[in-house]
Amino acid sequence: MTLQKTRFVYVTYIRSTPEKVFEAITRPELARRYWGHENVSDWQPGSKWQHIRANDARTVELVGEVVEVCPPSRLVMTWANASQEADRDAYSRVTFGIEEYEDMVRLTVSHDDLIVGSGMETGVTRGWPVVLSSLKSFVETGAGLDIFAKPKAA
Repeated sequence: MTLQKTRFVYVTYIRSTPEKVFEAITRPELARRYWGHENVSDWQPGSKWQHIRANDARTVELVGEVVEVCPPSRLVMTWANASQEADRDAYSRVTFGIEEYEDMVRLTVSHDDLIVGSGMETGVTRGWPVVLSSLKSFVETGAGLDIFAKPKAA
């Protein structure tokens, strides 16, 4: 049986440069400040990357492989829960497209090969908007958002 797949695309505009946005995604000490996680890799095609929670436990939550790197305009990597690292069918693919747009950057994040109805699809569709909003705030102001905030009860 073939699983049905879907994709999630998010576009935002950031008052910055492509270089600063690319660095915010790939430098662990910067990602920690708006994501609460570090993206750790040597960022070479074929290299592994890990998404590590920036706390005392330093838990590896996501893993993958760097597919393509074209600083500062493009980064492509595979993506899976660390618990599913050995299951190649569990991997999805993330593409960061970073392009100049007048005095801003247009950041397009495309998360492909998501299994419809999976926990990963749910996490991605809820997670990317807040993470990318926090990235935008961080790059523009130096302070990210509280991405772990929960909606207030009515």
